[in-house]
Amino acid sequence: MPKSSTKSTKKTKILPYDVADQLRTPDEMAAYLDAWLAEAPDDAAGIARALGDIARAKGMSQVARDAGLSRESLYKALGANGNPSFATVLKVARALGVRLHAEAA
Repeated sequence: MPKSSTKSTKKTKILPYDVADQLRTPDEMAAYLDAWLAEAPDDAAGIARALGDIARAKGMSQVARDAGLSRESLYKALGANGNPSFATVLKVARALGVRLHAEAA
């Protein structure tokens, strides 16, 4: 007579990946933004999201204060459907302590 097997079912908890959790130092934050600027220079929404990732890593409330924006407007501008003005991008970059740079193409 075959043995009946009782299979133990363990549930694995899957947590969503958030790149902001990996951005711990100013150098990592700058490298992340620089990679977006180099690899996807025409992806304005992606670059805005990258700024949002960095802002979340630093703390949205603090970045919003440093940029002179409300926290809600910062989330909206740097969110998935955001379309921040260039002035907002510059304020956020300054508040994050990163600089945008140019080089000949």
